[in-house]
Amino acid sequence: MSQRTTTPRAELHTHLGAAVDPVIMWTIAHRQGIRLPVKDYWDFEELITMGANEKNKGVDDMDKKYYHLTELIQSSPEAIEEAVHSVIGGGYRKCNLVLQELRFSPMKRNRTGERDLDFIILAALWGMRRAMVEYPQVNAGLLIALDRSFTPAQNAITLEKAIKYASDGIVGIDLCGPDRDTFSMKDHTPLFARARKAGLGLTIHSGETGNLEELRYVVRHIKPERIGHGLAAASDSKLMKEMVKQGTVLELCPTSNLRNSVVKDVETLRTIIRTFIDSGVRITINTDGPEMYRTSVLKEEEFLLANDIMSEKELAQATKWAFEAAFVKPKDGTKGKRK
Repeated sequence: MSQRTTTPRAELHTHLGAAVDPVIMWTIAHRQGIRLPVKDYWDFEELITMGANEKNKGVDDMDKKYYHLTELIQSSPEAIEEAVHSVIGGGYRKCNLVLQELRFSPMKRNRTGERDLDFIILAALWGMRRAMVEYPQVNAGLLIALDRSFTPAQNAITLEKAIKYASDGIVGIDLCGPDRDTFSMKDHTPLFARARKAGLGLTIHSGETGNLEELRYVVRHIKPERIGHGLAAASDSKLMKEMVKQGTVLELCPTSNLRNSVVKDVETLRTIIRTFIDSGVRITINTDGPEMYRTSVLKEEEFLLANDIMSEKELAQATKWAFEAAFVKPKDGTKGKRK
């Protein structure tokens, strides 16, 4: 093995709905008696993954085409336990991920109230614990996702569940989902304050689709430790200075951004990432979902190197920042960076 293959890595931004091997998803779906839209496995794999030449029209298009089916398949305690377990073990085997933070929305896996949120979360935690016993080199934690498609009241329910299980391995919360006219970041600000008071880490999807005003609000008023994507910040030097001062860490997902058409091409991606690096903004390299995009953190690094976007030294620094910015506490019980 090469030195790059054996380098210990951390991934902070992975969605469970995009991270499970299609073979496992196929088996879970059949075991639960879910009627799939296709009868052949290879057609199913094409449904839930993207090839190198495929592109979505945008994040909303991606959400409708892929997550609707993958989240349905994962919507039971048994399914989510197996899904979480497989992702954590697979990440270690494929690219030496020794630290993983995996995110998902319990409310998108309860079949609109048919399943109990507590059982969904507990099953996910058990899947994580099983993987950590099998792979003692790995440290992992789960992020509970609020969603832009839900009301503040619905997201408040999800938040309370996250707080309830914070001592069991729920290490933070996220806000996910495509932009919605009905969504108000301001109305959700009290929820983030509640989460922070309870000791949960905060990361928020913002600035992925160019919504600069929302991103400014997030940085200045919510002040999360991390931001998912945050690409829009590259066009605002003042905002980047504020992020540097606050120590805000960006969770970048290069292949995902290209496949979802939020970045036009590799040259545009290079400009954005170089702008962040040159401005001193802390970045981490992630997949968004290794199976959906047929990638891994190792492949993302190789892509960035091959296209002269980042150097080996810069990738090593991004890896160091990923370990430092993790919400997961070290296994030895010492306190991490987050207080």
